Amino acid sequence: MTKMIKHADVTAMAGPLESVVEQALEEAKRQGASSAEADASMSQGLSATVRLGDVETIENNRDKSLAVSVYFGQSTGSASTTDMSPDAIKKTVAAACSIASRTAEDDCGGLADADRMATEFPDLDLWHPWNPPAEQAIELAMQCEQAARSCDDKITNSEGATVSSHEGVAIYTNSHGFIGTRYGTRHSLSCAVIAENTAGMERDYWYSVERDRNNLESAEEVGKKAARRSVKRLGARKMKSCQAPILYEAQVASSLLSHFSSAINGGSLYRKSSFLLDHCGKLVFPAHINISDKPFIPGALGSSAFDSEGVATQERELVHHGVLEGYLLNSYSARKLGMQTTGNAGGAHNLVIEPGEHDLDGLMQEMGTGLLVTELIGYGVNNVTGDYSRGAAGFWVENGAIAYPVSEITIAGNLKDMFMQVMEVGNDVEQRGTNITGSILIENMTIAGE
Repeated sequence: MTKMIKHADVTAMAGPLESVVEQALEEAKRQGASSAEADASMSQGLSATVRLGDVETIENNRDKSLAVSVYFGQSTGSASTTDMSPDAIKKTVAAACSIASRTAEDDCGGLADADRMATEFPDLDLWHPWNPPAEQAIELAMQCEQAARSCDDKITNSEGATVSSHEGVAIYTNSHGFIGTRYGTRHSLSCAVIAENTAGMERDYWYSVERDRNNLESAEEVGKKAARRSVKRLGARKMKSCQAPILYEAQVASSLLSHFSSAINGGSLYRKSSFLLDHCGKLVFPAHINISDKPFIPGALGSSAFDSEGVATQERELVHHGVLEGYLLNSYSARKLGMQTTGNAGGAHNLVIEPGEHDLDGLMQEMGTGLLVTELIGYGVNNVTGDYSRGAAGFWVENGAIAYPVSEITIAGNLKDMFMQVMEVGNDVEQRGTNITGSILIENMTIAGE
């Protein structure tokens, strides 16, 4: 099975990698392995950061790697290298074989089933190389930071602005005869600044990330958004501990989807370390909530025709009218659970929660009085019990409008309860990652303050 690639530059990068993985498989067979898989990748990129009008860092990277796993029956060994010479390939395979000879058999090990391999490879619009000269990247970063610093007199300092560009190609192959190419680009522009007045200082940021640099927000827009967010937080107060509704702004609401995907990941389930263990077929969200894994969204950051085991991906509804319909499984965890792989080796692809009718302002009106969370601090989540406690900052809302900024608070609850108390999902959809969601309004949580 060979993937047809439409981009000449991808083909040029993939050609040598294909030879490398084929050599690795041939060597594994020669050394006695009953089956094997190999993944070779090559990537390159540039990152430029400026601060207070001066260049702070310029980083160029060019990386390559080969990872090999061999199977002797049900014993497994893996090894990796950054040297792709024929001699290094032989030594890497030999290292993997040596490890396999010392490992116990595992009846759930081995390649994913041959009949699950991908056979169709649609163009998902993932390749938009940019490769800007360092001078161009620096100039864009300068424009971004300058836009932030000149936006408001209260902007007194900067943590800098960064422009980055990355592209990568990888070839995966295994003893089933599968060979597939993964490729993609990722470009970003970010800025963080500090605002100050007589009440003190506050920091905030903004960023834009896209496969196609032509879809990035402008340098001026990113800078101004960072400045306005920082200024808006000036005068932040502490608040008394209480119980109240919580509205997660879209960019932090995506973390709730991360906790959900971790809880339905096969590794957590077969180890019995998930608060959603044995919940398939049960109500885990209110009936108006639908969540899907969508691997074929053109240009999205998580889109792919196959997972890291070569298994064909598929669009799946994970939550339908609040009911958990399925898990995220690779072949190993599926065998442990007596199930079939879902094409999620490596996790969810694009996890999408169906939006509701209101934007952020509309959700504040729906909430009436409560806390709008715009930043989460630290990590206090127990995947086994679902207990949740995180530092936060944001704005206290009264009568559907922002009353004042707040900081130095902790929000707490249990994820099972929080999921069941999702009142509405906004239509202000956050698409700068693989968790695609609008703002999320939760009916009630504990706010710990003074």
